[in-house]
Amino acid sequence: MSTTEPPVKIPVVENEAQFVLTRRRMSYEEYLAWADEDKHAEWVNGEVTVEMPPKHLHQLLVGFLYHIIDLYVRILELGQVWDAPFEVKLWHDGPSREPDLLFLAKEHLDRLTPERIVGAPDLIVEIVSDDSAHRDRVDKLDEYETAGVAEYWIIDNRPSQHRAWFYQLDEQKHYQLIPVGADGIYRSRVLPGLWLRETWLWQEQPNELTALAEIIGPERFAEALRQALK
Repeated sequence: MSTTEPPVKIPVVENEAQFVLTRRRMSYEEYLAWADEDKHAEWVNGEVTVEMPPKHLHQLLVGFLYHIIDLYVRILELGQVWDAPFEVKLWHDGPSREPDLLFLAKEHLDRLTPERIVGAPDLIVEIVSDDSAHRDRVDKLDEYETAGVAEYWIIDNRPSQHRAWFYQLDEQKHYQLIPVGADGIYRSRVLPGLWLRETWLWQEQPNELTALAEIIGPERFAEALRQALK
């Protein structure tokens, strides 16, 4: 017998604004049969949450970070990078998430199947939307720590916010909040040598090529482009 129920509209109040999420009760198997590549939805404890369409600033930042991380990873041959929607099944009977961005190191590519990643990515990035602040900062923080995601970035570039939280697992497998340096730079651990200037995150039109050239150096970046064109 199917456990699927009609969708329920649930009001969510965050930051004095009201948003509406669509949630459905269904098994994980029903979720897989129901979901398709056009749906951005996540499954947690028998409940599916359909994500609200992202706004322009959200997508600009996703694109900026994706291109920086993806090009950096490809230049140094470190693994693979995906943006949403791509499913991550965090553990066997655990939640199914679709992070905004994720990186899987080449030594962990055995976690990749044709349909999804099963297990913990090495890095997950979530860009906060109007309806996602609690999920990103509380629910997913707990889940990603439990799953063993080595590094988790939460970035809120909404005009009234402009805040970022960078977490790294310590030796006891607990997240530690890593502060941005006095120079305004955050340095990744799972991507050695990759750093972000925090002011880039709040720009209306950040330039990923200029940023990447600054990160790895213009000569190395130019050589990588020449090699790619061969």
